[in-house]
Amino acid sequence: MPDTELLTPVAVAGIDHTTLDQIRLAEYRFSDEAAFLADACIHFKGAVLLQTCNRVEILVPGNGAALSGYMHSLGRSGFTIYEGKAALSHLLAIASGLESLIVGEDQILGQLRNALLFSMKCGTADPIVGICINTAIRAGAEIRSATHINQGAVSIGSAAVQLAETLLGSLGNRNILVVGGGEMGRLVTQALAEKELQAIYVTNRTYDHAVELANEIGGRALHMDQLYPCIVQSDVVISCTAAPHTIINVESLAATMNKRFWPLDPGPRKLILIDIAQPRDVEDACRGIPGVHLFTIDDLRSISEENLEHRKDEAARAKEMIASFLPEFVRLYNRTAAGDLIAELYTWAESIRVRERDRAIGKLGSSDPLMLAVIDDLTHVMVKKLLADATLSIRASTECTDITTAKKLVDAITRGEQVCFLKHD
Repeated sequence: MPDTELLTPVAVAGIDHTTLDQIRLAEYRFSDEAAFLADACIHFKGAVLLQTCNRVEILVPGNGAALSGYMHSLGRSGFTIYEGKAALSHLLAIASGLESLIVGEDQILGQLRNALLFSMKCGTADPIVGICINTAIRAGAEIRSATHINQGAVSIGSAAVQLAETLLGSLGNRNILVVGGGEMGRLVTQALAEKELQAIYVTNRTYDHAVELANEIGGRALHMDQLYPCIVQSDVVISCTAAPHTIINVESLAATMNKRFWPLDPGPRKLILIDIAQPRDVEDACRGIPGVHLFTIDDLRSISEENLEHRKDEAARAKEMIASFLPEFVRLYNRTAAGDLIAELYTWAESIRVRERDRAIGKLGSSDPLMLAVIDDLTHVMVKKLLADATLSIRASTECTDITTAKKLVDAITRGEQVCFLKHD
């Protein structure tokens, strides 16, 4: 069988937590995802944008040089470009959780799915990017099932809880405030529910979401305007909103810390503030406030390294599965990409059909609607039947990654080029 050649080019531009901290990574994010996708599709047939707390990935049907040039034109020159089979392998590694900050975490599968759904909503999900994302998601789920790389794995949300517990020694009888009622907030509260806390408070811009989440874990929901009064009473604040701007600023927090004194205390009670939002929820200047101990996603790296150490064997098995799954990925990719070759074939045939149909109608000199419909239907059926076997052969060749034969078949039909097949012993 020929080498696993791709019928059409595909490329990914990626940048993540392994090369940039959260502040630098935020500079590479696209604030208006819909606008970016619309612009990308001026240059490519389709595009998917994946943006999470720890990565930005752009997938397009096109070659690496074109994608690299496009990213440079946007002033984003730090991306790594993956092309062809390397791009497919990169997607498999992402979907399997191997490239996550918390190795094996499951949230990336939902994030990939949401990225594709958003691309579909924006009209930028062509068949190529669709098959790439869907195949990666399916493979990621299979790899987790076979290797158990996610067994006991922590999410970023639960890693934040683990960090708080490490810093305080225990979360027993502590007051915890969770700021944010979305997916990450749910992960945080689920992890907190296992601890013997004195109280869990949840606040969110949408109060109903805070109520829903608080009810799930036996906590108490607060309106966002109660944020700072609640901080006064809290030992730990974990912030994980989807706000496009900071929500905890240095001036307000400094005033709040002045209220965190017991009568004989020389300074404010210690406040653990963990910001796992992207973009950041907490102004970095809050670090300078007496009593405030601010931590971000970058501080979770030690937990990530410990997590990886425990899963080295499973990670090795996952890499082996990715390598073995790649030929199947290429086959599925080429089957989808064959649509372009077949479209080229049918476009050529349609132009001939319409020309000969109109010539025949002109010779008949009739404007009878029934006769015109019969002639049009007849020519449609003839073209479809004449090309049926050729279409099957083209698809079969691409699925077997025999790209040369597939292209030769199309060229032979549409351009009259001679097809020469080498005989094998």
